[in-house]
Amino acid sequence: MAKSKNSATILRQPAEIKYREELEYLASIDKGAKPFSWRLSPQMVRTFVLGSTPSQKLERPIGQKWYGESAIAERAIVTLASDRGLLLIGDPGTGKSWLAELLAAAISDNSTYVVQGTAGTTEDQIKYSWNVAMVIAAGQSHESLIPSPLMTAMQTGGMGRFEELTRCTSDVQDALISILSEKYISIPELKADNIAFAKPGFNVIATANSRDRGVNELSSALKRRFNFVHMPIVTNKKQEKEIILFRTKELMSRHGIEVEVPPTLLDVLLQTFADLRETSAAASSDDQRLESSLSTAEQIGVLEDAILHSRFFGATALEAGTLARSLVGTLVRRLPEDVSVINQFWHAVVEKRSNEQKGEWEAFLKGGKEAMTGMKN
Repeated sequence: MAKSKNSATILRQPAEIKYREELEYLASIDKGAKPFSWRLSPQMVRTFVLGSTPSQKLERPIGQKWYGESAIAERAIVTLASDRGLLLIGDPGTGKSWLAELLAAAISDNSTYVVQGTAGTTEDQIKYSWNVAMVIAAGQSHESLIPSPLMTAMQTGGMGRFEELTRCTSDVQDALISILSEKYISIPELKADNIAFAKPGFNVIATANSRDRGVNELSSALKRRFNFVHMPIVTNKKQEKEIILFRTKELMSRHGIEVEVPPTLLDVLLQTFADLRETSAAASSDDQRLESSLSTAEQIGVLEDAILHSRFFGATALEAGTLARSLVGTLVRRLPEDVSVINQFWHAVVEKRSNEQKGEWEAFLKGGKEAMTGMKN
C-alpha cells in the first residue's frame, strides 16, 4: 500500500502506514527466503511484530508492537505460509485483531482487506455483490461486480482478515470453505471468465471470541481448514504494564498528548483489575460478576479516559480520584446490577487496601465512591 499523502489526516492509520519507515527498512535489508509474494521473510515479519534484538545488529532498532509469547507469533507466521488459514481465538482484549493487522501489514503491505463478522453478515459480503444501477443499465458484467475484501485479497495475493468469525451464522461461515480449500470464487452470473482465482500469497487471518462458543460453532469442515492459535489472557503484570503504556501512548498521540503515567497510579490500576478478576472468578453466579471482561484492553480504555479527563477538565497531571471515576464509569454497564457488584468490591477490597497502604489508594477509594454515589442518584 502506497503511503497516503494525507496520512496525517487519518484518524487511525493502519499498521502499514503508521510503520511505513520500519517496513521499508526491513525490506531493504531482508536477505531471507520469502514464501510466495510476501513482502518480508518470516524472520523479518517476526522482527516487525516482536521488535529487534541486539544480536541482530540492525542499524536502527525496531520497536515491539505486540506483547505476548514469541511462540504464538511464530506459529501464526508459519501457518500463514502454509495451506491453512489462521484462526486467532481468545477472550476479548487479548490482542487478536492487533496481531492480525500487524501480520497482514508485514506480509502483504495491506491490512485493510477486512470483513467484520456480525449476525447480519451475508454471503455477498464474503464473496461479491453487484452495482444495481449498472446491472439495470447494461446487465451483469465484470464492471458491475463489486468484489468483497476477501475476493480483492485473493486477486492481489494479499492477506484477507475476517473479524469475529463465530458471530456469523453457519451458512455464512461455510462460504469460506471453498475459498480456503479451492482458493477460488465462482461467479455463475457471468458467462465467461467467471472464476476469480487466488494469487500466490493469499491467505485468511480470522479472529474469534472464545466467549462466543456455543453461539455459532464452526463446522468440522471449516475447522479443518484453519490452524487454531489460542491467545491467553495476559496475567504477567510486567507484560501487562508494557502493553498498557504502549497502547495508551499510541492513542494519546492522536491528540498530541505526551503520556506521563505515575508508576504508583499504574500499579493501582493493575492491582485493582487483578483483584476484580479474582473476585469475579470466585463469584457463584453472573449476577455477582461485572459484565465487563476485565481485559487489558479495558484497562487501556480506563487509562485513556482518565488522562483525557485530566487534560480537558482537571489538572494536567493524572490523579488517583480521576482514575477511579474513569474505572467505575467504564466498567459499570448494567444498572443497577454492576453498581451493586462494584460497590461491594470497593468496600471489601479497595477500602482494605486504602487502610493498609494509604497513599494513592486513599484518593482512589474516595473517587470511586463519589462515582458510584452519582450513579445511584
